[in-house]
Amino acid sequence: MDADFDDLKSRLAEHDDLKHAAALLRWDQATYMPEGGNAARGRQLATLERIAHARLTDPELARLLDKVTPAAEREGDASFAARLVRVARKDVERATRVPAAFVGDFVNLRAELYDRWTRARPANDFAAVAPLLARNVEMSREYAGFFAPFDHVADPLIDLMDPDVKTASIRALFAELRGALVPLVEAITRAAPADESCLHRQYPEADQLAVGSEIASRFGYDWTRGRQDKTHHPFMTKFSLGDVRITTRVRTDDLSEALFSTLHEAGHALYEQSIDRSFEATPLAEGTSSGVHESQSRLWENQVGRSLPFWRGQYPKLQAAFPAQLGDVSLDTFYRAINRVKRSLIRTAADEVTYGLHVIMRFDFELELLEGSLAVADLPEAWRARATSDLGVTPPDDRDGCLQDVHWFDGPVGGAFQSYALGNLMSAQFFDAALRAHPSLPAEIEAGHFDTLRTWLVTNIHVHGRARTPDELVLGATGSPLSTEPYLRYLRTKYGALYGL
Repeated sequence: MDADFDDLKSRLAEHDDLKHAAALLRWDQATYMPEGGNAARGRQLATLERIAHARLTDPELARLLDKVTPAAEREGDASFAARLVRVARKDVERATRVPAAFVGDFVNLRAELYDRWTRARPANDFAAVAPLLARNVEMSREYAGFFAPFDHVADPLIDLMDPDVKTASIRALFAELRGALVPLVEAITRAAPADESCLHRQYPEADQLAVGSEIASRFGYDWTRGRQDKTHHPFMTKFSLGDVRITTRVRTDDLSEALFSTLHEAGHALYEQSIDRSFEATPLAEGTSSGVHESQSRLWENQVGRSLPFWRGQYPKLQAAFPAQLGDVSLDTFYRAINRVKRSLIRTAADEVTYGLHVIMRFDFELELLEGSLAVADLPEAWRARATSDLGVTPPDDRDGCLQDVHWFDGPVGGAFQSYALGNLMSAQFFDAALRAHPSLPAEIEAGHFDTLRTWLVTNIHVHGRARTPDELVLGATGSPLSTEPYLRYLRTKYGALYGL
């Protein structure tokens, strides 16, 4: 098997190189590329995607997989060879269903759509992107059609992000989650609101970036294998296990924007930087699902970064960085400010309690767009109506309504949002398990020591990359299947104390 397995890995490495070259072009497009580069960038991305698709659908790759599978299976289900073959086979079978010409056209469309969105959102110009967004919906449906028959048209798109997860199971999960969140939000918003004015003083950009970077370093982000840049919509990206980058967005009148964006993206990056280095250039060298990935960013952002133990230790340093802005603000006032629950317009700035309602609304819109029960032209008004009924606020414009999220303008329509809610559920379940294993975690976090938590996450989640499925990771790390119970208990405990419920 050795020669054939080496050949297989070499071919997979070539595909990996092409994929990450495309990722580098996307990073540049979202950070530094001048506006005039967009037309060529779309063509360049489409070219790379077509070549990568051709490598993955080469019949010789499928033949090699068939050839090495028996020997890989003899090594045991948990072996590197068996795991690699399993994951690579799924990637090959999925790619083989999609024509190469469609892949290039779809990438080109999304590159053009993203560029137009970066101008349309600030200008509050939904009409500028509506035709391309409608085409994106059509092509997303067409993509799903390559995987028919299916139970729901969104299933193949969800599977791209969260393997083996179905629309029906998410709907059931979201019904349970929404049923718990709505009364919790109502109870909290009846209480006296926290004063968050301290967050909206003037905070110089350079100082904000320095504070966020210093905390990311404490968490364990390796700057010799990463960097941070500014963008329209923060994200983490990876070009190899030795090059994992984060981005943030800064507002000088909102301390929380860049701070928690940096902590969130650093959580994603810690995952990628801790994957087994022997997986490099194989399909195993990335997070196992979008939901598991989101669990890591939300854990570091919220369970750690918005916790009282964390700020007991870190707040004096934050005050020292911003003495004029925070010198007269108590820890209790600051802690309540960063955890204020309010009905708000923007998902990325939403608090932990209302956040799930933002996600569920977007997931429902994705399904309606794909099913054809909602037309793109009607999306702005549908968004206003749903935000009013579910979130209790009405967007004054499309900029803070249906244009606010990049996902439908940079990727397929479908499969983009369920991961955020799944990640929240997993983050609480993982942190609970880590706390059971190490009851001293709150004291360590207060002291600014994160090695114990990070080591637990690396051992139970990060190091495995895609070698384990999401279900295997959750069950192995926590001893139980995924459940809403730890997350809802976390919210009720934390915000019950904050709001006297």
